[in-house]
Order: sequence, then structure tokens, then C-alpha cells
Amino acid sequence: MIFRWFIFFLVIIGFNWYSSLAVKTITKNSWIYYAYLLVNLLIVLNFVFQIILKNFSTYFFYSLGLVMVSIAFQISVIVFLFIEDFIRFPVWVYRIFGNGIENSLSYIPSRRLFISQLSILLASIPASALFLGMLKGKYNYKVIKHQLTFKRLPEDFNGFKIVHISDFHCGSFDNKEKLSYGIDLINKQKPDIILFTGDMVNNIADEILPWKELISSIDAPHGKYAVLGNHDYGDYTAWNSNDDKVNNLKKLIDLQKEMGFTVLKNAFKKIKINQSTIDLIGVENWGSGFKQKGDLDKALLNTNPNDFKILMSHDPTHWKEKVLTHNQHIDLTLSGHTHGMQFGIEIPGIIKWSPAKYRYKHWAGIYQELGQIINVNRGFGFLAYPGRVGIYPEITLITLQNKESLKSV
Repeated sequence: MIFRWFIFFLVIIGFNWYSSLAVKTITKNSWIYYAYLLVNLLIVLNFVFQIILKNFSTYFFYSLGLVMVSIAFQISVIVFLFIEDFIRFPVWVYRIFGNGIENSLSYIPSRRLFISQLSILLASIPASALFLGMLKGKYNYKVIKHQLTFKRLPEDFNGFKIVHISDFHCGSFDNKEKLSYGIDLINKQKPDIILFTGDMVNNIADEILPWKELISSIDAPHGKYAVLGNHDYGDYTAWNSNDDKVNNLKKLIDLQKEMGFTVLKNAFKKIKINQSTIDLIGVENWGSGFKQKGDLDKALLNTNPNDFKILMSHDPTHWKEKVLTHNQHIDLTLSGHTHGMQFGIEIPGIIKWSPAKYRYKHWAGIYQELGQIINVNRGFGFLAYPGRVGIYPEITLITLQNKESLKSV
């Protein structure tokens, strides 16, 4: 552990020193130079101090966010300086061969002022984006609407509206007014049903308590349903005993019930309009590389293979690994989990990119394969980095349509 901390601080000091060379080139004011070094060092020391104290509060996440801003700035600067040094080094070597070692040891090609100025200017872009993401991006709620058509959908469910939300991570919320706006935006969609696909908390059930009344105000005539995500099991924090961990999960489920949610744990519920029904299926978390408690076979017991089916499953890798190849056809799967990594670029019809795409094949939005559809929600909350850049908190409104009815229009 000591060796790891040593390497960590060695890297941090190296980044800080190397990037500071650009500052030193731009200004001859030593106060500015040393202030740059000190501020970056204090940001890291504050973060490390929170880890030592095990203070994993909202302040800890902001400390992490500032570290990310600092590191993003330094790395961006270093990229330019490294390219410049890659050119400076051969010049110095050439001088050695031309003038001899003795006459060249004291000579190092000077840094170009323009390169240092450019590096700091361009490095300010990702650093500023990360900083603004903490101030505004994390509560910049977006309603994303999809109209999906299905052959098996009963006519009585034509126009049936689903609000799909996911990944609240209640322990990360820090602004009641902003959260209230997001909750109100959900209700303004006037959905027929509300489906929440897991990660209500970061780790501990009590994270819900400050926001319980607000979340309880979400309402829909056909009810609101939830499944468990990987964070809901409390696997990412220390417990005094296994009983404490088990009781935490029980309390989490009880609190969700008190807020009006029906929690589906490898089970299904029939949703009825007039004489028509569809199957709403909910499984526990199943993810590639994560907890795999989801049991689709158990959830589908006593369902009719010919009925229209909606599956709630937190992790989209479940769809790829188990759902698509299952002997029962699942018309629509709803997932979350990825958050779109809370960072990316999205311009509808032009570009959709996030580092999440290198980990998840299906990371945000609608995908269709083998006649089945999945929607991966970008998440309503945030985790670790207390912000969002380019990938904003999402409320998905899905309107179901029957293909036969569309033909008659």
C-alpha cells in the first residue's frame, strides 16, 4: 500500500512539474509559477486526506471532481510540451555532434512561447468543461422521446406512454431545488407507467431519506416499478457484518415500496387495459463483470410466450449475453447502468460519442437486433465525478405503437 501511494505521488509530482514548465515559459513572475504548483498539489492532498478519513460525503466527490479538472488540464498541457520536446531533443543531439559535448551540455533549445501559450489555452477547454459539468451539467435534465412500433402490441396499448428513468444514485444529490425540477419534469410527461431500472443509491439505503418525499411524488396511473442495480446491493462499501448488508438491502426495498414503487425481483406483473394485457418483467442485476443475480427464466415462469413483453434489467450487457438468445421473445428491454460515462459529445444526427462505447456495445439510446429493441437510459443522477459533460441526465419518454394500427391511419 505504501509503495502504491509512493508511485501515486511520484506521478502527481511529475505531472505537476512538467506542466508547470509551460507556465514558467509564459511568465517570469515566480509567484504565479509557484502558485500553480501549490494549488494543484493542495487539490490532490485534499482528495487524499478525504480518503484517509474515509469521508465519502458529497464533499469527497467534489474533491474528486477538482482532481479530475486539475489532471485533465495538466495532461493536456503535457501533450503539447512532449511534442515540442520530441523536436527539441534531436536539435540538441545534432548540436552535440556538430560542436562537441563540452560546448553543448550548457545549451538546451529554448521553449517556444507560442507553444506554451497554445497548450494552456487548449488545455483550458477540457478543464473548463469538467468544471462547468459540476456546476450545471449534472442537473441539466433532458427529455428524450422515442416512438416504437411492435407487431405483438395489443391495440388497447396503442399510444401507451412509458417514462423510463434509471440510476438516481441518491447519495450523490446535493441540490433539492434542482432535483425538484427534474422530478416535476418526469410528471409533466404524463406517463401511463413509470419504470426505474436500478441503482437507486450509491451504497446505503439511508441515502434515500433526504429525497424520499420528492421521489414519492412521481406518479402514473398504471403504477411505478423498479428493479435492483449493482450499487443497490451495498457491495462497494464496508459493513460490520453480513447481516448489516442484508438488512440494508431489505431497507432499500422497503423504502422504495414506501415511495410507491413495486420492486420486481426476478418476477413479472401483468399490466392490463380493458381486456388486453402485456407482461412487465423485472430481473435483479445481471452484468458482464458485475453481480449476476438476475434470473430471466424464473421471471418468465407462468408467462405466455405469445404475449408482448417488456423487460427491466439494469445492465445492458444482459441483453446481449442472455436476452437476445433466449427462447422467449422479449419485445422491449429497458436498461441503464452506463451513465454514458457522464462524458461525451452528442449532436443528434451528426455525432454520438463517449468513452462508454469502448466498454459497452449498447451504451445509450435505442438499439435493435433480432427483432428486439433495447433502450439504454443515460441515467438521472451521477456517480463519483459530480457532474456531466455532453451526456446529460435523461428522462426517456417511450410511446408504444401497434404496427397494424399504423397501417390503418
